Amino acid sequence: MAHNHEHHTHGHEHRIGSLNGIFIVSIVLNLLFVVVEAAVGFHENSLGLLSDAGHNLGDVFSLLLALLAFKLAKIHSTKRFTYGYRKSTVLVSLLNAIILLAAVGAIILESIHKFNDPVPVNGAAVSWTAGAGILVNGLTAWLLMKSQKDDLNVRGAFLHMAADTLVSVGVVISGIAISLTGLYVIDPIVSLAIAAVILVSTWKLLAESLRLSLDGIPEKIDIDRVRETLRKNPGVESVHHIHVWAISTTDTALTAHLVLTRNTDADAVKEAVREELRAAGITHATLETETSGTCCHDTGCL
Repeated sequence: MAHNHEHHTHGHEHRIGSLNGIFIVSIVLNLLFVVVEAAVGFHENSLGLLSDAGHNLGDVFSLLLALLAFKLAKIHSTKRFTYGYRKSTVLVSLLNAIILLAAVGAIILESIHKFNDPVPVNGAAVSWTAGAGILVNGLTAWLLMKSQKDDLNVRGAFLHMAADTLVSVGVVISGIAISLTGLYVIDPIVSLAIAAVILVSTWKLLAESLRLSLDGIPEKIDIDRVRETLRKNPGVESVHHIHVWAISTTDTALTAHLVLTRNTDADAVKEAVREELRAAGITHATLETETSGTCCHDTGCL
């Protein structure tokens, strides 16, 4: 048991260290692009590029928040925070979802403004700059893509970068179309389509972040399968008082009472159950046992 725990901890810390490097590279790349985009925006007198530079600066801030969350997650427990600061990863993922929704709102408002008051756009300058954005944002999203399936916080950063890549693709298309047709209304139409795509992808992140912040069961955990896992062990007669919640975006905890048949080895049952729970994604399990016949009917035995 101790060996398995140490292996899990070592693997988790190695993964966090790897993600730290990815986030640092992503922050540097995106910060450099913000500087270049803002410079082109000033030179071409393009409000659109300057606005996008501000939006990308917000994404750099989101990446910094994600990196900070991983740093906080490594802080050991204290007298006041017995789980350390691992819950900060959930709060950051929630904040990132809110930032994404705010970005969608800004895109919609800007699009409506452009419908009402179309302005001339330098299609070539916009397209070339947005093309560079595709490379930077696309590379960042690719670096985060593998880990985003297992960590809500990484998923938030991934969605930021994927959304920015979509925005850049849309800007390139609109820039080329405007250069060929002179129809400036193409710009807000493409922007609204991009906003819809971002909104759909962000909604799930927001819902999951809210659930975890309220100590709800993580999406990847099937509570019915957990109950069955607990019940099916030899010597377990029934289970009650099951609680499952997220300690962080990667760590899930469980507490449960196991009612055992008489003459059952409680320690052996607990060891077997913990092993199965780890395989199901629950890394911290606190199990209480009681002997059959001592569980009252009003305690909710299942």
